[in-house]
Amino acid sequence: MPGSTGTRTALTALGAVGAVGVGAAVWGVGVERHLYTVRRHALRVLPAGSSPLRVLHLSDAHMAPWQHRKQRWIASLATLRPDVIVNTGDNLGHVDGLAGIRAAYDAFRGLPGVFVHGSNDHVAPSPRNPLKYFTGPSKKHTDAEPLDTSALDDYLAGELGWSNLNNAAATLQVAGQRIDTFGVSDAHRDWDRLEDLPPLIAKMRRKRGTALSWGVTHAPYRRVLDAFVDDGADMIFGGHTHGGQVRVPFSPNAIVANCDIPLDQARGLSEWTHDGRTVPLNVSAGIGHSIYAPVRFGCRPEASLITLLPR
Repeated sequence: MPGSTGTRTALTALGAVGAVGVGAAVWGVGVERHLYTVRRHALRVLPAGSSPLRVLHLSDAHMAPWQHRKQRWIASLATLRPDVIVNTGDNLGHVDGLAGIRAAYDAFRGLPGVFVHGSNDHVAPSPRNPLKYFTGPSKKHTDAEPLDTSALDDYLAGELGWSNLNNAAATLQVAGQRIDTFGVSDAHRDWDRLEDLPPLIAKMRRKRGTALSWGVTHAPYRRVLDAFVDDGADMIFGGHTHGGQVRVPFSPNAIVANCDIPLDQARGLSEWTHDGRTVPLNVSAGIGHSIYAPVRFGCRPEASLITLLPR
């Protein structure tokens, strides 16, 4: 029959593409989103003669109470023996998510740490078309269910003893090192108050002695990163991007970042330069995902272990 060979070839090709798509979806939903990994880095930023300092950077747990595999993996990170925890927000992913956060973070009791909020520390995720994620930064949903942020903060600050850096500053003593830290609340929701930081930082730095200086944000928008460099940060920590969450395998760039950071800096350790000054920037791809978009592809869920070494 005329054209039948071409038709069969086209159908075969279409079937192959469909099979690849189904396989990718099965992998991303059923396998890779549970393939937790530790991304390790080393930086020579400490004064000469200092002992190494191990920083565990946690972000975007988006915890739901039934996610026991994720809770066990996070708790297991205590075996890495970190000296300090940096938490860049979006801890909660469900109205009852704090129970899962407790199961995950109790292993870090006794360790110093700092934290900032993402929007999902204030409101629960809402059902939405996940394909809209690829059309631009996510929008605020006014019908989102509020979360018990006060209970979360009571746990992180009151029980674990971590410093709340939401538009605030704090000094830590970690393994013989003084660390001056400052941060902002979620810049994706315009909750950052960068103008509040300079007087807080100046007051903190009037203390005697040399110190490292860290800037901490949930969403690594350019305005925040630039301000942190201006404020004297020696290192910056961010989250929010999920590393793109769905990436082209082996590509250095994310497809999207959900903010205005360059796509090749949406995951991992890089550098941020502003007005001639360059500082290390670590953007965590995060551990979780919205319960309404349960997929990771080409972007394994992660925590970062950054070992700071003497210059």
